[in-house]
Amino acid sequence: MSLEKLQKLQFQNIMHEHILNTIEFLFEEEQEFGVACEIEFVKFDPPLPKEIIKSLPTITLFMLANYSFESASVDEDFLQFEAGFGADNFGSFVQIPILAIKQLFVEEYPILINIALPLEEREEVDSMSALLNNPENAKLLKKRR
Repeated sequence: MSLEKLQKLQFQNIMHEHILNTIEFLFEEEQEFGVACEIEFVKFDPPLPKEIIKSLPTITLFMLANYSFESASVDEDFLQFEAGFGADNFGSFVQIPILAIKQLFVEEYPILINIALPLEEREEVDSMSALLNNPENAKLLKKRR
C-alpha cells in the first residue's frame, strides 16, 4: 500500500485518536515528552519574531519539560503550551494541530510516529453553491431555463 492511500479521512481519524490518547496518557502519568511537528501548521500567540520563525526547521522538535509541560494541555484539536524562544527567551503560547504532530518521544525513544497529513479546514458550502461550482451542472441548469 502506498503512503498516498493512507491519506484518507478514515486513516486520519485513526491517527488523530491515537495521538490524542497517547498525549492524554503521558499527561496522566505526568511524563515529560518531546513533540516533533510540522511548523507550517503551528500557531504562536503572540507571533514569533521573523528571525526566530525563519530559524525553525520544517519539522521542529519541542520538549515539553518543566514550565512548558506544566502549562501544557490537549483538547480535541490542539496540543498547546507556553514556551520561550531565542536568546531573549521570547514567550509565546504554542498551538499544534493534533495531526501536525509527526512524532512523540519519551527521553530519546520515539513512542509514536504519524504519517497522516493534517486535516485541511474545509469551508462550509451550501448545496446550491456546490452544485453550481461544477460547470456541467451549471450547463444543465441553463438548459432548463
